[in-house]
Amino acid sequence: MPNFDISSYIDLRPAELRRRIRSGEITSIPTAGMSTGYAQANLVILPKEYAEDFEEFARLNPAPCPILEILYGDPHTHDMGEDGNILTDIPEYFIYKDGKLNDRCTDATAYWQEGMVGFLIGCSFSFEEALTKAGIEVRHIATGRNVPMYKTNMMTKPAGPFYGPIVCSMRPMTPENARLAYEITAAMPHVHGAPLHIGDPADLGIADVNTPDYGEAVDIHEGEVTVFWPCGVTPQAAIENAKPPSVITHSPGHMFVTDILNRELNDYLARKKMEK
Repeated sequence: MPNFDISSYIDLRPAELRRRIRSGEITSIPTAGMSTGYAQANLVILPKEYAEDFEEFARLNPAPCPILEILYGDPHTHDMGEDGNILTDIPEYFIYKDGKLNDRCTDATAYWQEGMVGFLIGCSFSFEEALTKAGIEVRHIATGRNVPMYKTNMMTKPAGPFYGPIVCSMRPMTPENARLAYEITAAMPHVHGAPLHIGDPADLGIADVNTPDYGEAVDIHEGEVTVFWPCGVTPQAAIENAKPPSVITHSPGHMFVTDILNRELNDYLARKKMEK
């Protein structure tokens, strides 16, 4: 039996989905598969004195940390959603104090501090639509679970106080589908791009693939390989090392759903860069 049912939310427009999350109708449910066709985003909100170093950290590590939008001192989105609010429009948030997870909540408004800077970061949920259209089963969606995510032995490039392991999300599939998935996602750099690794989890320092650091384990069928993509939870591992006094992030698997179609995201961001 699935752990949760998203069937009521698959065809919702992003603005309506965000409204229902904001109202408290949708809480603590992973957003994979919701508002099908639209890009989703990870979230990091930091005190302003940490923002410049974090932006450099993301620039140096574009695979796990592709920035979609930066919000300076205002939680309301512009590029990624006309009516969006990064403090209320995600089903669950993590609150870090001095690098340690201190709280979880469904509305982060009380933790916002004047001058904070928010970063929306590309999410692998966005390329799952392309995988599904190619006939590749996405196991965590098919079984109603949160995607499994792992800290690896691959390290990020440091910037200021931010450093740590690359976190990867994993999807099992046949070797043939893994090759096809590589080709599909390599063309999507703003949502993590190609896999970092296909094959033995031990090569990434993962001792037990059935015990993820974030999310939930999924079944791996006989003859399948494990496919690992860089993940937008990587900043949370860096936050544990940087130890800012207060940080708001999404809870892994619980994303901000944008107004931008997955198929238009790369071109949209390319145009935005040219406008600057």
